[in-house]
Amino acid sequence: MTAHKKFPMEHDKKIALVAHDNKKRDMVEWAKFNRDLLAHHHIFATGTTGKILEKELGFKITKLKSGPLGGDQQIGAKIVEGKIDFLIFFWDPLEPQPHDPDVKALLRLAVVWNIPIANNRASADFMISSPLMDGEYDRLVPDYENYLARKIDLGEKTS
Repeated sequence: MTAHKKFPMEHDKKIALVAHDNKKRDMVEWAKFNRDLLAHHHIFATGTTGKILEKELGFKITKLKSGPLGGDQQIGAKIVEGKIDFLIFFWDPLEPQPHDPDVKALLRLAVVWNIPIANNRASADFMISSPLMDGEYDRLVPDYENYLARKIDLGEKTS
């Protein structure tokens, strides 16, 4: 049985919004439809998505670098630091991305740290309309102390 640590999410969540170029219109439409729900949360977004959303929604968004220029990695680092509660990432499954390894790493970190993820409009609708959105929630994350304390065999050198 794996031990877990509790990471509390406050009433006002820290939400990362990311969208590939072909999905930015969907993200803007979704965010405008959910503007009132998003307005009291702290919103992070990568590059152009953040600029567009801030203009369209009319409230402050913490804007990071563009995804291919390190924004995906910035979001991932904030997840590890506990500064993002969940991720809404409208990615384009039909278009190759130059920063595909960064995208995969971001999604991997979200799973490692048990961050709720929505990768399309339908899942984002279900997530934002959840009763858990407007309350406190304890996110359970595996206790990685055993992993960190594991013995690494460096092998013996023979000369």
